[in-house]
Amino acid sequence: MLRFEVSVEDLLRSRFALSPALDLCLLLRSLAGLDRPLPRAWATRLLPAFERLRSETELDAALALQAPQAGPNFVAPPPRGLNQTWADDLAVIRATPLEAARHEFAATATGPSARDPRVRAVLDSPDAVSRIAEAMDQAWHELLAADWPQLRAICERDVVHRVGVIGEHGWATTIESLHPGIAWRDGGIEIGFFRGGTVRLAGDGLLLIPSVCVGHIAAHLEDPWPRTLVYRARGTAALWGEQETVPQPDALTALVGRSRARLLLALDAPASTSHLARSLAMAPGAVGDHLAILRGAGLLVRARSGRSVLYRRTPLGEALVAGSG
Repeated sequence: MLRFEVSVEDLLRSRFALSPALDLCLLLRSLAGLDRPLPRAWATRLLPAFERLRSETELDAALALQAPQAGPNFVAPPPRGLNQTWADDLAVIRATPLEAARHEFAATATGPSARDPRVRAVLDSPDAVSRIAEAMDQAWHELLAADWPQLRAICERDVVHRVGVIGEHGWATTIESLHPGIAWRDGGIEIGFFRGGTVRLAGDGLLLIPSVCVGHIAAHLEDPWPRTLVYRARGTAALWGEQETVPQPDALTALVGRSRARLLLALDAPASTSHLARSLAMAPGAVGDHLAILRGAGLLVRARSGRSVLYRRTPLGEALVAGSG
C-alpha cells in the first residue's frame, strides 16, 4: 500500500496543474503497447503517424527510456501550474544538462530496445538531449497538438469541479472522488493497489494533475517532481468509448434540441463558454447563442469567477436533466 501522510500545511500548499508533456508520454506509451491500449478510433487514427515517426525521427530513443512502471523525468518535467503549455515543457526538456540526462539513461534505458544500435547511437551522442527533444516535439505536433485544445478544456473543467468540491465538502471527499481505490484515513491518503510504503509530504503539499491519457491513476514519488497524483479527468470516459454515468439525452434532445441538450448535460460542473466550446468541439459563437437561450428559459445562471464567466444549471435545469435519464 502507498500512504501519503498529510498535514494541515500540506493541504494549504496542495495545488492542481496541467502537464502536456506528461500526457504526451502517456499517449506514446499506449501507442507503443507499454500501457493500456488506446481506443480503437484513436489507435486507427494515430498509429500510422506514430510508426512513421519511429522510422523517420529519433522517437525510438525516447521510447527506450520508458520503463514498465516509470519514465524519464527530463521528457516530462514537473509542471508549474494550470497554464502550462507544450512550449514551456519543451524549453525545460531542451535545457536538461547532458550529465543529468545520461544519469536517467543509465537508470531507465535497460530494456532490449535500448540495445538497438540506432537507439544506442542517439543515447551515447553528445547531442542526445536535443535529438530526443526534437523527436518529442515532432510527436507532439503530429499526434496530440490538434486534439489538445479539447483535451485541455476537459482537464480545466475537471479542476473547476474539484475546487468546487473542496469548497463544499472538503479535501477528504475530493481526494476520494479521484478513484474508487483511494481512501482518506487517519490524516492520510491511502492507495491500496500501489506499493511505496509511507510517504511524508513534509509541508510541501500534493500536486494533483488531471489527465486524459492516464489509465486510471498514477503517482510520482521521486525528485525533481513534487509528490504527485495523476488521475483521470472527468469526461475522459467518453473519449475512451466507455460507459459514463450520465443521463441519456434522447428525451432532453426532443425537448430542447441536440446542441442545447449536450450543453445542459455537460454542465454537471460550472464552465465558461470557451471551455464548453473546446470540450464539446463546438463553435464558440454557437455555444454562446445556445447558452443565452437556455439562460433565458431559466435553465442556467451565470456568475463571474475571476476573469471568466461560468455557467451552471439552475434547480429547474437540474430537474430537467434528472428527468431525462
